[in-house]
Amino acid sequence: MKFGQSLERSIIRATRSMNMRGKIVLLYGLIVFIPTVLLALGAGYLTFHNVRSNYLLTIKEAVRQTAQSIDFRKQTYDLLATRTATDGELISRLSRNYADMAEQLETVKYVDRSFLFTAKYLPGIEDFRIYHTNDTLVQDGGLLWKPENRMLAGMPERDWYERTIGDPGILSWTNAQDDARKLVVSRKIMDGYGRAHGAIYLLLDYNDVFAEPLDHPFNGAGDLYIVDQDARIIASSETAAIGADLSASSLDRYWRHANQVNDAIAGKVLIVQRIAGGWSVAALVHIEQLEKQSKRIYYAVGVGIAFFLLLSVFLITAVVKNVVWRIRKLGSRMTDISQGVFEVTVRNRDRDELGELEVLFNSMSGRLGRLVEENTQANLKEREQSFKALQAQINPHFIYNSLSLIRWRAMDLQDEMQLRTIDALTTFYRLALNNRVNVTRIRDEVGHLKAYLEIQQLRYPDRVQAVWEIDEDTLDLYTIKLLLQPIVENCYLHGDITKRPGALIRIAVRREERSVRFLVQDNGKGMTASVLARVRAGDYEGTNNGFGMNNIRERLRLYFGDEGRLDIDSAPDAGTSVSILIPVCEERPELKRGEG
Repeated sequence: MKFGQSLERSIIRATRSMNMRGKIVLLYGLIVFIPTVLLALGAGYLTFHNVRSNYLLTIKEAVRQTAQSIDFRKQTYDLLATRTATDGELISRLSRNYADMAEQLETVKYVDRSFLFTAKYLPGIEDFRIYHTNDTLVQDGGLLWKPENRMLAGMPERDWYERTIGDPGILSWTNAQDDARKLVVSRKIMDGYGRAHGAIYLLLDYNDVFAEPLDHPFNGAGDLYIVDQDARIIASSETAAIGADLSASSLDRYWRHANQVNDAIAGKVLIVQRIAGGWSVAALVHIEQLEKQSKRIYYAVGVGIAFFLLLSVFLITAVVKNVVWRIRKLGSRMTDISQGVFEVTVRNRDRDELGELEVLFNSMSGRLGRLVEENTQANLKEREQSFKALQAQINPHFIYNSLSLIRWRAMDLQDEMQLRTIDALTTFYRLALNNRVNVTRIRDEVGHLKAYLEIQQLRYPDRVQAVWEIDEDTLDLYTIKLLLQPIVENCYLHGDITKRPGALIRIAVRREERSVRFLVQDNGKGMTASVLARVRAGDYEGTNNGFGMNNIRERLRLYFGDEGRLDIDSAPDAGTSVSILIPVCEERPELKRGEG
């Protein structure tokens, strides 16, 4: 206390001879100018490093998605070669001894009939051959070939065949020796005893297979490489590196520092993502080139801050007579604002700098009220965007392609159970992964739930009975998406409904005057009174992933305010009942405004 008083007296004595302008400028410099400059420098430094970290996270995600796309393309061609090489009838025909030309002709017809149009299903296949060494079987020059001294992708057929058969692996990818932009897929044809009876040869056009994902990556701020298990560069956005060994390329010096973002070499960082078959997708990114625009923004902001600081110093020095009284008047009005009263003004009779400040104060009080409202709406939008970000964690395009591939295989196997499961999954994810829609009709929400229950019925056949009580006049009304499925999922996850004898889930949707009630009841194990109290209070997190009751309550409040309610009743060994009430929405509901 004594030290503070002594310091105060020393400051007063030191500034006693200074005029008011000097005092204000000195006070402004010590309290505002110097701290602002220091904070700006520190914030700029931290922001720069945060932006770099965000760049690297974005790059890693882009590399991961590119690696998934490349892996899917590779496995598609691998599947074609493997399906041909493992055809039991083909292996049998290549290994038998032929007594006459009629038997050989029948084999040629079988090969043409089975595999001639297979290669047309995929783009980029320039040549598709089946090589064999059966002396009693002819080569027709179409699909069936024998290894001779003809040139094949820049090397004699015999050399290629011997290398393929002698390779310890079963399937391999290489670049053609005469043209690195041609890709050769080789696959042994082996019987169940490990004996080789031939080899599959696929010649692929590089542009159709890998050119699209490698075209101008990162807007020219980096290069992408595909490296196989033998450290050869199969494909690259740097055309000169295609077909080269990793050790002989410019990529080698960065490879030993892969994924070490803190050890950027010459302003570049190498991000490596592993995929199937021992392959790697590597991205060599020019960090400094990506950050050029950010640096320009930092410089512009720095110049702007410096300009306004200097301008503010000039304005502060212009304050002269009656400053204290007028500042006190402003302080009194600012106290009103701090207490939440924004409809205040200061009467302005002077046209000097402080008079302008009074005018600005009057404008600020009105704008501050609007900013509070805008901040409230920004918080609502942020919550909505967080919900969308949760849905966007799965790549819908990749899932649909994968389901399509699995469905094609299931149709090929004529597996009706798989087809039912895949169709139910497709219906389920069509709504769940539609990131652009957060409001849907009750008809679609019920269809989404039926698809989910269809999957559970396939998983637990005849264990749970679902009873539907749906009012037809509610189906065309609107609701928010993913409202019922998380609740029914809780019946399985928390209610152990599949372990209960006579398991039953009742789903009801009915209209009650100007409201729509959703009801989900089960006869599962229920909840204890303490757990039920925590769930109702919203502080029970559970142990499984998913939306949970808190998320449903939050979204009901965001869209329907106090008109959206969620009620839960439960008792041990007596089941659980969840009731949701929303207003009748014949038009699409919007986010509630004014909710904090």
